[in-house]
Amino acid sequence: MKNPTNTFKAALKAGQHQLGIWNTIGGNTVPEMLAGAGFDWVLVDCEHSAVETIDVQPALQAIAGYPGTAAVVRPAANDPVLFKRLLDMGAQSLLVPYIETAEKAAEAVAAMRYGPRGIRGMAGVTRATRYGRVENYFTTVEEELCLILQIETARGMDNLDAIASTDGVDAIFIGPADLSASMGFPGQTSHPDVVAKIDEAIARLAALGVPSGILTLDPGQGQRYIDKGTGFTAVGVDLALLAGSVSRLRDAF
Repeated sequence: MKNPTNTFKAALKAGQHQLGIWNTIGGNTVPEMLAGAGFDWVLVDCEHSAVETIDVQPALQAIAGYPGTAAVVRPAANDPVLFKRLLDMGAQSLLVPYIETAEKAAEAVAAMRYGPRGIRGMAGVTRATRYGRVENYFTTVEEELCLILQIETARGMDNLDAIASTDGVDAIFIGPADLSASMGFPGQTSHPDVVAKIDEAIARLAALGVPSGILTLDPGQGQRYIDKGTGFTAVGVDLALLAGSVSRLRDAF
């Protein structure tokens, strides 16, 4: 058995924009529903949600039922123990929060790789190896892993080029909310200074040949960032969509 192709990574390399949606509601039902909606990728979020690491595997299994949709997982932190567990569960793409320096970027890369190039622990009978059935998993897996680093502070933006140029980094995700706070405009993701900083980052990453990504709940803003050149853009969060629909329904009556 061959290691499954990471369609998300392949699409980014091919320059094909990937439209995504955020999963913050635990269990396997909601991620399955989101994957069936036709998005290119679903982000399973363990940082800002009640989704624990143990909940990720059933979510991955649910999303896998829709080959046109890839799963991306955000661990709670840049922690090699969390990486090891998620990768063994079969996650192929990780979006790592709060990266501010090239040193932290290198630590994330090392946690993605087996020795001697990294520090990921080896386990043979896991979902990632299809329970030992993937041929040459340990020597070929790196080709299908995708490491996305999230830059969400002014300090991270100052170090953007060094972070993005770190060997083993596949893409950069920009976090508008925390960025706005670090710039002195908490919650004001549409503030002109914040938007200008994001635009600058998208342009700088394009010049480096590194795909950029972002999440926005404003459709107009989402389309604007796509037009600016983001390679992967998330345009909704499951819980926010549910809350909005419930409020609109109640208001209608």
